[in-house]
Formats: sequence, C-alpha cells, structure tokens
Amino acid sequence: MNSYGDPSSSRGRAQIPGAHGDPGAGPADAYRRGDDARGSWSEGTAQPGRASVPPRGQAAGGRASVGGSAAVPPRAGSAAVPPRAGSAAVPPRGTAAAGSASVGSASVGRAAPGRASVPVSPAPGGPTAGRATPGRASVPVSPAPVSPAGRASVGVGSAGRASVGAASVSGAPYGGPAGRASVARASVSPASGIGAPPGGGDRGPGGRGPDGRAKSARARKRRRANILIASFAVFIMLAGIGVVGFTYYSTNVVLPEDTTPPQATTLYAMDNKTIIAKVGEQNRTLVTIDQIPQHVQDAVAAAEDRNFYRHSGVDYKGIARAAWNNVSGGDKQGASTITQQYARNAYDNLKEDSYARKVKEAILASKLNEKYGKPQIMQHYLNVIYFGRGAYGIEAAAQTYFGKPAKSLNVAEGAVLAALIKQPEATGTHRGYDPAVNPVDAKSRWDYVINGMVEEGWLNAPGKPERPTEYPKNIRSPKNGGAGIDFGVNTPYGNVINYVKVEMREKGLCVDKEAEVTDKKPLCSQALMAGGYRIRTTIDTKIQKAAVEAAQRKTKGSELAGQPKNLMAAVVAIDPETGRVVAYYGGDNGTGTDFAGKNTDANGTLSGGHSPGSSFKIYTLAAALKAGKALESRWKGRGFTPEGTKFKVSNAGVDNPSCGNSCTLKVSTLKSLNVPFYHVTQEIGPDKVIDMAKQAGVTTMWRTDTNPAKAYDLTKTDPKDIAPSPFFHVVGYGQYPITVLDHANGVATFANEGVYNKAHFLYSVEKQNETTGKWEKVSSEKLDPKRRIDKDVVADVTSVLKEYPGQVNHRLSDGREATAKTGTWELKSDSPDNGDAWMIGYTPQLATAVWVGNVQKRLPLKLSDGRKVSGANLPGTIWERFMNDALKGEPKKSFPPAANIGDPEAGNGDPPPPPPTPDPPACNPLDIFCQNPGNTPTNPNNPNNPNNPGGGLPGNPGGGPDTPTNPGPGNEGGTGGGLLPTLTPRTRE
Repeated sequence: MNSYGDPSSSRGRAQIPGAHGDPGAGPADAYRRGDDARGSWSEGTAQPGRASVPPRGQAAGGRASVGGSAAVPPRAGSAAVPPRAGSAAVPPRGTAAAGSASVGSASVGRAAPGRASVPVSPAPGGPTAGRATPGRASVPVSPAPVSPAGRASVGVGSAGRASVGAASVSGAPYGGPAGRASVARASVSPASGIGAPPGGGDRGPGGRGPDGRAKSARARKRRRANILIASFAVFIMLAGIGVVGFTYYSTNVVLPEDTTPPQATTLYAMDNKTIIAKVGEQNRTLVTIDQIPQHVQDAVAAAEDRNFYRHSGVDYKGIARAAWNNVSGGDKQGASTITQQYARNAYDNLKEDSYARKVKEAILASKLNEKYGKPQIMQHYLNVIYFGRGAYGIEAAAQTYFGKPAKSLNVAEGAVLAALIKQPEATGTHRGYDPAVNPVDAKSRWDYVINGMVEEGWLNAPGKPERPTEYPKNIRSPKNGGAGIDFGVNTPYGNVINYVKVEMREKGLCVDKEAEVTDKKPLCSQALMAGGYRIRTTIDTKIQKAAVEAAQRKTKGSELAGQPKNLMAAVVAIDPETGRVVAYYGGDNGTGTDFAGKNTDANGTLSGGHSPGSSFKIYTLAAALKAGKALESRWKGRGFTPEGTKFKVSNAGVDNPSCGNSCTLKVSTLKSLNVPFYHVTQEIGPDKVIDMAKQAGVTTMWRTDTNPAKAYDLTKTDPKDIAPSPFFHVVGYGQYPITVLDHANGVATFANEGVYNKAHFLYSVEKQNETTGKWEKVSSEKLDPKRRIDKDVVADVTSVLKEYPGQVNHRLSDGREATAKTGTWELKSDSPDNGDAWMIGYTPQLATAVWVGNVQKRLPLKLSDGRKVSGANLPGTIWERFMNDALKGEPKKSFPPAANIGDPEAGNGDPPPPPPTPDPPACNPLDIFCQNPGNTPTNPNNPNNPNNPGGGLPGNPGGGPDTPTNPGPGNEGGTGGGLLPTLTPRTRE
C-alpha cells in the first residue's frame, strides 16, 4: 500500500494521542521526557498500530508502548498539531519527525524486529529523498518549498528500512490525504544527522558515545535483530505458502466417491435369529445412525474427539499442539479428529503414516465436513473403525464383546467399546485396551471416557443418562482367530457356507467373469467375503445339534467318541416336503474334506462319493416295481457266475439262501440278498436303476474302474449312455459311489411319496440399502416340487422298508413309524473287511442318511471292541439316536398302506412248492392231537417247536424263505450282500 491511505480507515492510522485519562490535554502535555537518555514510557496510551509524530523542528526519541505504537515526546517549547481521529498528526514544516508503527517497542538508534524506520523531513531548503519503496515506511509531511507534496524530505540522513509487514504512515496538514499505518509491526531507525545531538552521527539520544565498544555492541544487536527479522519473514512466507497450498489442494482435490467398506456376510439359521456363521475379510455389519444410541456416539466423541460437535472437521489447535510435541521430542501424536480418522480408514490412499498423508487427511476431512452433517460422519466412522478381536464397526463390536446389537448397548458398555478405539490390540510397546488382555489400562481408559462425557455435559445433565457406577462384568472372552475363522468356517457350519456359495451362483446372484460384474452381481469369489449379505439358511439348530452330538468325534458322549481314530461319520437330514437341508454334518470345518458332499482337488478332480452297498437297493426295488415286478415276484437267490464274466455273485458269502431260487423281492430286500437284485437289474436294465436314482435325487455317480474314480453328472447324462458300461449290473446293489447328500435327497423323495424337491441350503438372501440402512430381499426360496416316482411304487417300497428298523434292532422310540435300510461295502476286492457302512431311513417328516468310513487312508472299519463296522451297528446307532433327538416333540405320522402293484408271477425264480395236502384223520375224532397233528409238540413243522430250523422265533438263526419278519441278523446276507471277484470295490451287503 502507498502512503495515500483511505481517510475512512481506522486500522493502522498514525495519530498523536492525548494523555491517558485526560482527553483535554494537548500533544505537548501528553508525554513527559524521562531521565533515561533513551526516553521513558509515555503516560498516554498509543493506539495499536499507529505512529505518534512530534512537532516541527524536533528530533525525538521514544519507546513504543505495548500495543504497537511509538510515542515520541516533543522538545520543550515546540508546537504540536493536535491529532484528528483517523488521521496522522503532522508537525509544522521544517520539523524532523520520527515515529514507529509497531507491535512491540521501538527504541531510537537501533532497529529491532518488527520495527519500521520512518524518514523525516529536513530543515527548509534541504535535499529531498526519493519515494518510499516496498518495505519502507514513508510519512508524507508538509513539503519544503522545493519538495513535492506527499513525499518525505530527508536531509543528510537516510530513512530506515522497514521489515516485512512495515507500516507506511501518511498525512497532510495542508490538504494532503489522511495517513494510514498498514501493518502493525515496524522497526524504527533514526534519521542520521537530523536532530542528532552533538558528537555522534550513528548514536541516538542518550547514546553511550562513539567509542568502539558501543559501536560493536550495537552492531551485534543489529545483526541479531536482522536474523530475527529474517527468520520471522521466512516463517510468514512459509505460512503463506502453506495457506496457499492448502487452499489450492482444498479447491482441486476431489473427494473420492463414497466407498462402502467390506462387510462380512452373516448366515442365520432357519429361525432367522441364530447366527451360524460370518464370512468376510472383515467382520463388519453396517448400521445407520438411528441404530446407534446417542450415549454410544457421545462415548466415542469423549474418547477420540471431544470437539467433534464444534470443529469443522479439522482441529487446528490439536494439530499445532501435536506438531509441537512431535518436533520437541515428545511422543508422536496424530491430533486426528473423528472426521480425519474416518477419511484415513475409508480411503486407501491415506494408509501410510506421513505428514503428507496428514495434509491429505485434513483436506478430505474438511470436504467431508462440508458434504455431511455430524450424525452422518459419526455413522460412517462407527461403521469402519476397528475395535479388535476381528470386529470392524460398532455392530460387529457389540456382538463380539457383548453378544448384542449396538442399539441395545447401555452407557457403560458403549464406553468400553469407545475406550478400545485408541488401541484395541497389543503391540510391542503397549498391551492395548482389551479388557481380557489388559484389564487395568482398559478400566483406566474407560474412566477417562466416562469423565469426558460428564465434563462435556453428556452424562449427569438434564435429559442425559446418569453416570454408570461400575465397570461392565458381562464382557465376553475372546476367541482365537479372526474374521472368516471365528465366525463359522472352522465349525461344522463351514460346509454349509460352501453350499451357499454354490447356490448363489446357481441363482444368478453373482458371476464368475469380471466383465459381467455389476453393482448387483459381484464376483462369486468375493460375494460372501465382502458383499455384506444377510443370508437365511434352511438349517434347523435343534436338528443340527442332534446330528453333531451323535456323529462328531470330539463331542463328549457322541457315538464316535472312544472309537478308533480312523473312523469318520457323516449325517445329512432333509425336510421331505420342501427339500430343505435341516442338518448337515460332513466334517468339523469348511476348509477340509466334506465327507457328506462333493470335493474338488487342485487338479479339478471331483470326489466325495462312497459306495452305498445295499442301501442303494431302494432304487432298484422301485425300478423293478415301476417295470411291473410285484413285491411277491420271485427271483433266483443262489450264487452264480454270470455268463461272459469271471466273477461270482453271492449273498455275503452265502451261495444258497434258505429261499433258494424262489426269493420274493420283499424277502430279498429284508434279507439284503444280492443275487436276486442282480437278476432284477439284468432283466430291467441297469439304466432303469440309474434313472430311478436320478429321479429320486442322486446327481452324481462315480465309476470305480479308473484311478482316480471318474464322476458322471446324472442330471446331464442319459442313463442309457452310461449303462451297462461303465455302470454294469452290479449297480443294482450299490457298487458305485454316491454322496451322502444325494442319498439323503433320494430318500426324502420316497418320504414325500415320490414328489421330488431339490435339496437346498438357501432360504433367502438380503442386502442392505446403503441409503436407508434397511434390508432388502434379493432372492427367496422358490420350491419346485415335481412328482418323479409313482405314488403306488413308493407306497410298496415304504411298506417293505418300514419293517427294517425292527430287523436290525433300531426301532424309533414311542412306536414312531420309520423306514430304514442298511448298506455295507467291502474295503477292497481281496479283503474280508468293510470300507463303507450306511444306514438310511425316513419318517413322513424327516429323511436321513448316515455314512461311516475312513478319515483318510482306507483302513478296515472296526469298532473299539474289534467287531467289524457294518450298517446295522455304528451307522444304525447314530441314525437311531439322531432321529429320536431330532423328532422329539414332533407329531407321529403314519405311512400310507401298500398298493401291491405289479405282477406276482414276474421274475426268473422258481414258483413256490404247493402246500402239502394233509392225510385224512385215522383216529378218534375226539382226540385233539389227532385232529391237528401238526400242532403236536414233537412235530418238526410246528412253529412252536424250538428245534424247527425254519420257524419264526426270534432266536431262529436261519429263517425260512417266507418269514420276512425275522430274517435274523446273521441270516443269509441279512447284514450284507455278495462278494464279487473283480478288481473294483464290491459290496459286503
């Protein structure tokens, strides 16, 4: 600014103040000269930033008063021009004036930081000085005759140099413009030779003299002053650059698009309340601000940013305090507000720890503060921040530490979570604030939070909650692991998660190609890990618990507890009316082998099937009935070698069963004979058996003459194309592996009277609306029941199978009707040991398949007492226990009666021998033994004769061909089938 100031401006104007407290005093009376040669403090108070100028003919020295203006006392007898409000007081023509506009003090004879040197006018006729240059303070006075108006006249001396921010003071008593001191700080230098006392040109009034020591001291002082002035100038310049830079970046840095943090997908049981698993890189569930109590928000503010509701996103005082602490050697501090912390956690480019990041962080925080209100910022912050124990966001933290949603947290609990934010986990220098890890510091931090809430008026104030009196005692203990580990993957529910992924792909909720990705359809590989879905599964927790307690080895009291370590069990249960998988146990976690379902190795090979043995005969029986073969049709039962083959078909090693070559389908099923079922399969065609299994729900079957076994997708294959090669007639009694899940689905179709429902785990899928926070359904269960098997066929199969639980001593409790069938398959062709054992069965409302086999290497299946594992013992025990527990409290339902379809004369077996004709009585008609000779106690045909080899007594080890109600556990294949001398696995039942 030049010397011609705005007369209306009051900032920085130079004037001659009157005596302090005496408004009527003139300038000559306003100051008194002190005894000190350098002058004394004035009695009057100078206005901040204004220069007082003495009258004409006087060179005056004076110290600037605190407040920034220099008061220069006049010489005795000199005149003064009274000041005018807002204008510079100007001495008469020919008078030299010195003054300063300074924040601080000004001493005559030396320049100090922040002081301006003011040129004075010489005596009349003296030479003129040039105009004041930038950085110089020019006080225009009434000019000498030869001097132009508005310019300072300088005699033999030169005007002092003004520091950065110098004040220019102008004034004109004769019509000139009013003066103005532009900046409050200025240094004052005397005009050399003008008004100086005798004896010194570089010495001000009261100087020590021209001796060398005084000159040297003054020179040192000037150098120090110059250094300080330069330092201050540099600081101002850097500050200016910083302001300009911050302004530039604030204007040009674009706020990143709103980012949705990765959320864990939560899987619920069928009740839609019980969480069975959480999957994700980060355990997080988003909530809206209305789901976070105000006292929880206040606790977080008290812990992390007590000025949150007052600042504009950046706490500059906090930054300055932290910066000073950092440069002065104190602990490194961040001074980050909640808004800055949110920016750091939300945006990937703010992860590094640097001061450059701090600048970006502050800029983004300012922009966020402009875009969002405080509630929205608090919501965003509480959804992204980490609370330890793998919990991201307030909702996950509330569940992790207290087992409740965030909306249910009380004041004390909210303060616990707020206290965690500073350091939720231990480091090398501090143990963190997890109450389970560092209870002392956790409690101290909690007290800090509570005290802050009280100080800010967020507790113990009208309309606010009361201060909690004690530290919460309901904090949960931590679990091992993190997200994706603690939340279900390493539990039996882990395999359920795997099936949910498959079904989401099948339903088109996700895609496998990046080019097909949309906002609504993420990559299937990332959908569960970061999609934040809420998935309701079909799992019934009561039934699932029954399965795990019966089959899981590590569960105390389970059927596998105490058994050899190579044994493994799998259980799958399905609701027949819907196809919902209500229980699934295929192993202890979802990262290992799923013994109940399909597995794919690194080479893409599909595995997972187990040879079902005689349990597969339910499909062969149904196929025979469909082909017109009645339950009473008869078939050959004696062992034989099929034409064109080199193996012999036998019934668990028994070549000649009691029914010989006249075994009905019913008896063959109950006795689990292999030979009759081979003949049936050969006659109707193995493709018919495979098709019946396919219609019931078996999707995959493995051939066993390759290494590894090759899987065939039955849903995409015509059975005629795969039978009799590679699937030969032995398919009729279960040589070829299938999964436990598929077998359970097939059994469920029989339980539902021939109506098929696809087995599934997914009931509904919801995704949160980011704007409203409400959950919206993106997929729901859509049942597609289809009649796959004729109702009468199923009725006849069921009429046979419901007698089986009694055959193997696994009847359900309370007389509940149930069907069952066992199955066992040999370990290998040249071994008498078993490698797979099954028990399947159903009631009208529940269908279950149980398998027992090896964990890894195929070893003989033996119980702890040395007995061989067969379908009737360990699998049967698991099945019976599970069914009783799962159906406890459920109504008892009965099966429909048999339909008795088909031709009884069909089959390749011999007709039954005609019943013997009794001889006419030749005795006394009154003799009861004569009238009924067959009932005599010694008659070998009397069923009550304990020596009768073909009777129906419970202790009868053999049983006859027509006594299906009690074939006996060791009777003619009753616990197994035949042995096949081939290189492929063969049945033991």
